[in-house]
Amino acid sequence: MAKSKSHFPHPITLAVDIGGTGLKIMLLDARGNPLSERLRTPTPDPATPKKMLAALEKMKRQLTAFDRVSVGFPGVIKHGKTLTAANLDPSWVGYSLQAKLHEMWRRPIHLANDAAVQGYGAITGKGVEMAITLGTGMGSALFTNGHLCPGLELGHHPWLKGKTYEDYLGRKGLKRLGKKRWNKHLEKTIEQTQRTFNWDHLYIGGGNAKEISFTLPTNVTVISNEDGLFGGVALWRYQ
Repeated sequence: MAKSKSHFPHPITLAVDIGGTGLKIMLLDARGNPLSERLRTPTPDPATPKKMLAALEKMKRQLTAFDRVSVGFPGVIKHGKTLTAANLDPSWVGYSLQAKLHEMWRRPIHLANDAAVQGYGAITGKGVEMAITLGTGMGSALFTNGHLCPGLELGHHPWLKGKTYEDYLGRKGLKRLGKKRWNKHLEKTIEQTQRTFNWDHLYIGGGNAKEISFTLPTNVTVISNEDGLFGGVALWRYQ
């Protein structure tokens, strides 16, 4: 159960991280400090809106009250709708998730791509910064002086031998290639994205970031998987 929120600075944010393998939520105070434990449940199969929203509602009931909601979703987000959902059920395409959550919870909802939310939790807001997430798939977000360039889906861009970045670096790629080859492809990805986007700093998150076995450049940082939740407060500063 969450702590009493009476003496914590408002607004209290319910941070939601929707993933292809797990759903996570946590309460954060106005400074981004956790007010509850991180709750996690496996992503339902099939990963339909109905099943996933029911799972989120069940977790939400274990927490105390909140003032607003930040949601990271693994796909392109525009105008409160989920335009893509490559690692979830096809019924998510075009789904009005922001409106549905507002209807359910009667709180202001801020919805963004999950890599963008994780990036918000890590960036300095200076120069060109990029975040990639290595999990079920591969998420990506690009920021210039703290401002998100929306809609980037690098993971689905053709890369080698007709396959995408996600084919090599997502969960299936890791299993198919093995850790050694997967790491070599990640090294190439870092080099390629630097030449393409000329980022000043790259942040790597997601559950499979723990599999990195080579020495990273000084301007590349592995970030906590929980930044996907902690970025929920920072997200409101850039709406």
